[in-house]
Amino acid sequence: MPEQPLVTIVTPSFNQGEFIGETIQSVLNQTYPNIEYIIVDGGSTDQTRSVVEQYRQQPGPHQVNVFIQEKDRGQSDAINKGFRLAKGQLVGWINSDDVLYPDCVERIVALYRQKPDGAIYYSTQTDLIDRQGRVFDGRDIPISGRSHLLHRNYDIVQQGSFYATSLVRAVDYLDESVQYCMDLDLWLRLLERGPIYAVTDGPLSAFRIWETTKTTTGGNRFLTDIKTILLRHGASRWSPSVRHVYYESFKAFVKQTLIRR
Repeated sequence: MPEQPLVTIVTPSFNQGEFIGETIQSVLNQTYPNIEYIIVDGGSTDQTRSVVEQYRQQPGPHQVNVFIQEKDRGQSDAINKGFRLAKGQLVGWINSDDVLYPDCVERIVALYRQKPDGAIYYSTQTDLIDRQGRVFDGRDIPISGRSHLLHRNYDIVQQGSFYATSLVRAVDYLDESVQYCMDLDLWLRLLERGPIYAVTDGPLSAFRIWETTKTTTGGNRFLTDIKTILLRHGASRWSPSVRHVYYESFKAFVKQTLIRR
């Protein structure tokens, strides 16, 4: 293994001009020196292009190496375009409203060098930030493996996670038919090929929660995707993971019923 293996980061975007500058800056601020950065935009009609071009003109140790702007078939298609171009030994994506902390890639690569047989490398912890970028909460999600996701808790930490590029290719990338939980589906397929390793002593990223993010607006479609993926991969209908989906669906139903009144 090279001392500083190349790491590819992909950012999919569509009309995220309000936030994408923060995302790009968080990648350009990485302390790790050997990074390939690919942005795939689905034909935004806001200021996204001008924001990206401003960052492309900035000097510094990191650059936006590839900027694709064309119609796509959704988020998974955009990410896959970047993954197929990736030259790094590790690859990951950061959405255009989330951020990586400066030592994220450096710490992931240190873990990768210690344990090069992994399929997934991530931090158990992530911060939650609001529209203004202020931290208001955090999550700590230890994941022992595939069985844990299927039978105990389906929560994952996608932002700041990286994958063995060879295994992403081996499982044929993201399933583009999945609209909301393509990350969970990818993790379950990757974990059939190798183990998961975690940084456990601090967050490496921040996940933005705001009014129109997909996670916020997805509602029952998001939960239906989770249930479909869990059952497809072999979870029992009565496993804690699936029962939690039923519970969240019931809460969403009650909330909508009260709103209608």
